[in-house]
Amino acid sequence: MNAIKNTVLALILGMVILFTVSCDPAGPNNTGTEFMPDMGHSLAYEANVYGDIRESNNWDEESTFKVKDLSGPRLPVNGTVPRGYAGISASTGSEVTEMMDVLNGNAPNAVYTPKNGHVGYYYADTEEERTRATAEVIDNPFPIEDARLKEAKELYNIFCGVCHGEKGDGNGYIYETGVYPAAPANFLSEEFIAASNGRYYHAIMHGKNVMGGYADKISFEERWQVIHYIRVLQAKETGTEYSETANTLNASFGIPRASMVKAEVHEENHDEAHAEDHGADHGQHASDDHSEGAH
Repeated sequence: MNAIKNTVLALILGMVILFTVSCDPAGPNNTGTEFMPDMGHSLAYEANVYGDIRESNNWDEESTFKVKDLSGPRLPVNGTVPRGYAGISASTGSEVTEMMDVLNGNAPNAVYTPKNGHVGYYYADTEEERTRATAEVIDNPFPIEDARLKEAKELYNIFCGVCHGEKGDGNGYIYETGVYPAAPANFLSEEFIAASNGRYYHAIMHGKNVMGGYADKISFEERWQVIHYIRVLQAKETGTEYSETANTLNASFGIPRASMVKAEVHEENHDEAHAEDHGADHGQHASDDHSEGAH
């Protein structure tokens, strides 16, 4: 009898201890312990705290994240096209101008669309892929616009000029003072003036030698605008023009906005003339049918 009584007491005591341990109460800086953590009860965490949630919860290794990782900004899935950018990189001519006018709120009934600039880039950080990008990435998807070039100048001076120089000659502040051990690329040399847009874009994405990548610092459009501005510096060096009205540096590097506008006007005039001709032909056919009916 005593043995049974002792066994029951032991079981009760064990259950009390188990219940106490499994229901660790939460405190001001402690989320407590959950026996079965799931989406039924969210675990609150404090921003800018580098602790580990596993310290007070029974989550497995794969389901646990550092609080600093959960508190920081997260990138979208690679290849995600932000709202508004769909189709621009694959478009040419007046299509690009029309899309950008809509996105920037410069078209009838259009509202400015914020763009986060995360666009997939499918060339790896290897020399083989660098060569492939140099050969395949040719067209700048954005037209040459004076307003955008002013913004690109500021971006260039912030991210590029300290090394490559404000003139693009490779004599930036960091290199001139001896802080930077390797000579930065001279964008005004014949090699870089002739280089394709892809060579610049790949370097911005992945970096080159001791230069790090800038994919996380400037957006999709900003990268291409910086490349436009580099072409402006090259045009000054060669005595050519690279602006909204003309591109005598190299036609493959970029399309001036003015030429796109002219193409749009020509296309509209052509459509109107075609419509008038079609209407005249239709009227002539009607007149001929009426004449035949009279006979």
